[in-house]
Amino acid sequence: MSPASLGAWGEARAREHLLAQGYTLLASNWRCPEGELDLVAEIEAMLVFVEVKTRRSTAFGRPEEAVSAAKARHLVQAALSYLEASQLADRDWRIDVIAITAARGPRLAQLEHFVDAVRAERA
Repeated sequence: MSPASLGAWGEARAREHLLAQGYTLLASNWRCPEGELDLVAEIEAMLVFVEVKTRRSTAFGRPEEAVSAAKARHLVQAALSYLEASQLADRDWRIDVIAITAARGPRLAQLEHFVDAVRAERA
């Protein structure tokens, strides 16, 4: 499985997880000059921008560790662009990270959902 197809597989697992938790999906792979938002969802009037990180193993670190300070800054800027483009600047929002480790097959080995993982003041 190529890295791109592994990423798409992980995003599909993340979507399934969010839907099962009661989220409404608003967008996937939303792009702007500042970067890409893997998933945009909503739950209880909260907009949630979701970064999905999928790895085959933890040999080179856990998936969530791939969200560096630079990546966090890009996520915040992309989220602000989405809010502006969608005329939703007055909405409450947060950035979550869903970390997925795949077993052979691929099969889902582990999924962790980190709520409010990236904060604008920390990025």
